[in-house]
Amino acid sequence: MKKAFVVGLVFFAVLFAYFVKSGLDFYNGIYKKFPSKGGFVIPKEKTEYNILLLGFGGPGHEGPFLTDSMMVVHIDIKKNKVALISLPRDLWYKLPTKSKEDFHAKINSIYQLGLFPTEFPDVDTKTYPDVTLVKKAVSDITGLSVDNYVTVDFTGFTKGIDILGGVVVDVQKTFDDYEYPIEGKEKELCGRDAEFTQIEKFLKPGFDPGEKQQLFKDKPELESFFKSITEDPKIAFPCRYERLHFDAGKVFMNGETALKYVRSRHSSQDGTDFGRSERQQQFVKAVKDKAISLGIITKIIPLLDELKKHIQTDISVDDMKKMMGEVKDAGAYKIISVHMSDKDYLKNSYSDDGQYILISREGVDKWGLIHSAVQNGIDEIAKITPTGVMKK
Repeated sequence: MKKAFVVGLVFFAVLFAYFVKSGLDFYNGIYKKFPSKGGFVIPKEKTEYNILLLGFGGPGHEGPFLTDSMMVVHIDIKKNKVALISLPRDLWYKLPTKSKEDFHAKINSIYQLGLFPTEFPDVDTKTYPDVTLVKKAVSDITGLSVDNYVTVDFTGFTKGIDILGGVVVDVQKTFDDYEYPIEGKEKELCGRDAEFTQIEKFLKPGFDPGEKQQLFKDKPELESFFKSITEDPKIAFPCRYERLHFDAGKVFMNGETALKYVRSRHSSQDGTDFGRSERQQQFVKAVKDKAISLGIITKIIPLLDELKKHIQTDISVDDMKKMMGEVKDAGAYKIISVHMSDKDYLKNSYSDDGQYILISREGVDKWGLIHSAVQNGIDEIAKITPTGVMKK
């Protein structure tokens, strides 16, 4: 997920079990509450919860707090139903600003904007501090009031799946991804150090265009190398990437393999963020099945201290207790998947500065169709086509 990360639902169960066993110490290590703004008021008698799951690389990764995955988990404890709503990370969102000037950003950058407000001083992080900024964005886009959040970094995701003993995932289609980034090799030069040294200055602003032109005239092979760096890094630096292969059918995955499965997005058979969101939702179901098979999961409780620094949430103890009262009936819950892509509710576009973005088919900042799609998905109503016609 979060990517969001898709183990969030399982963490609810194991976190509460650990809380019961060891008191507040572990829970205090992951709990981080922020003031509610703009309508995040939870009624006393609550039977529906909207939990935002955010997954990101964490320290040591490029763009450590850019959310790799985002998912809203809608839990209805009265109807025994869970809806998983995946959000493509290229959604283009208008942020609230102090000056009221127009400022848009991709939704995957908003969590990071909230964490480091000094980098974007005009963004209104006083009204929406820290994680409340991304909660507002997701609420505006989906039409759902986001009650709580859970963040998990890649290390926490991997350890969480390993603590569960791995999971068996029903892979829907065979696929290969030849561009999966290898952790720790993001800046590897793949034996081209000498060439890179000659052109490095031209990859940054402020260089002399005449000097660059003369170098490429004298050494045309460097121009080709420069072009591949800027347009297709996997050609310039192939050692930074590995090939992934998954066969269709039931596949056992440990934490490392599972992370690759839910993050992969460059497959010719199952690439793009849309294909990835479907895999992530399939993975959630596999995690749920594994959690149920473990029962109360007491055997993994002693291992949870390892996760303390990799998870964060603002779910209160009382709400966690209430949700945990449903764990014993988790097998009876129906899981609904809600997807949105450029084949239905979204369309591809480009920002003024050339970024690839996704906007609603209704237009920039118009989320009415998305609100209807999300609510219809939750209510299990037939999908609405872009023309407004219902279809099964």
